[in-house]
Amino acid sequence: MNLLFAWRYFRAPKSTNAINIIAWVSMTAIVVGTASLIVVLSVFNGFEDLVKSLYSTFYTDLKILPASGKTLTLSREQIEKLKSTAGIRSYSLVAEDKALLQNGEVQALVYMKGVDENYTKVTSVAEHLVSGKYNLGSPEKPAMVLGAVVESSLNLRSDRDILPVTAYMFGKGNNINTADPLQSLSSANVAAAGAFLIQQDFDNKYVLTNLPFVQQMLKWQSNEYSGVEIALYKPSETKKIKKGLQQLFGSNYIVMDRYEQNKSLYSVMTVERWVIYAILTLILAVAAFNMIGALTMLVLEKQKDIQVLKAIGANNNVIQKIFLSEGLMLAIMGACVGILLAVLLCWLQLQFHLIPLQGGTFVVSYYPVKMQWQDFVLVMLTVVIVAFTAAWFPARKAALQPIELKS
Repeated sequence: MNLLFAWRYFRAPKSTNAINIIAWVSMTAIVVGTASLIVVLSVFNGFEDLVKSLYSTFYTDLKILPASGKTLTLSREQIEKLKSTAGIRSYSLVAEDKALLQNGEVQALVYMKGVDENYTKVTSVAEHLVSGKYNLGSPEKPAMVLGAVVESSLNLRSDRDILPVTAYMFGKGNNINTADPLQSLSSANVAAAGAFLIQQDFDNKYVLTNLPFVQQMLKWQSNEYSGVEIALYKPSETKKIKKGLQQLFGSNYIVMDRYEQNKSLYSVMTVERWVIYAILTLILAVAAFNMIGALTMLVLEKQKDIQVLKAIGANNNVIQKIFLSEGLMLAIMGACVGILLAVLLCWLQLQFHLIPLQGGTFVVSYYPVKMQWQDFVLVMLTVVIVAFTAAWFPARKAALQPIELKS
């Protein structure tokens, strides 16, 4: 019955045309606010997925690190247990530390990462080469694959230059010579074989080469590593496998999932998402003030109707529910139209890439979009809560109208 009265009040002609105009304006504001929320959240989802996919190119499902210090030691028995762990698709042993690369007069401080032959099975770095080829050489004749920014900063062309680059690393037990610090470093010539382009965090600081070479430069034992990177058959089983590996290796080792390896990144993205949602919800709340005006004027318009309803037995709750229903009806109608509009805009962006990204230096040329059902539920709940809050004040005022049937 409440909805019947609300629908009738919405459709019925008003004595003052301004009431109809304000009602339609309030509904339009809700349409725009709802569509904006969904579109912006969908674009954020698109960027979030893109960033995660780029980081997953370099970071694996799980990574084993030393609980303290820079290195961990793995025995044959531990490696065999790792191989036999159910759910692990492949693993790669890595050794990583800072290095100084020098090409003539040009220098660059980088992270040199030595990897074994399984590295291409746990990451897809080799699929993101922009020049040269994926070749890490041997301990005697090392080669490296550089980040594209590192390549540029060293004035290199990996697919053309034949002269090697000199690499310096500070090995274990080396004493620092204050007169000539470079004499305290292990050094070797390394050929540039290729360059990868993934994401700025990797492109401007990482260099890949073979594992034994880095171990020699750092003066580590053959069973010393900085970590073990692991790829799983089913990423959905990450928690279970992580727990099993932690129990297997003990407290001297830390097992990290992809989220823990990039905790700051994921935390920032989560905070940004909720900040965007809060700002757009505030805009939606401001738009709801139009609804307060429309319902207040409708209450003044229907004073006689309210008094008649009270005279025939309607209590304050019934009157309040009628006008609350009116406000919720306006909001839900506006939200439904806004959702349809947002879906249309997102579909057009996905199909035709209507809005391009400026600059042309990003990995995609248009704003990525990903619609998620959770966003639709969240936005609808937000609209209902905002509308209920906005409608409550004029509905309460209508319910407190005294019975005065005298003309």
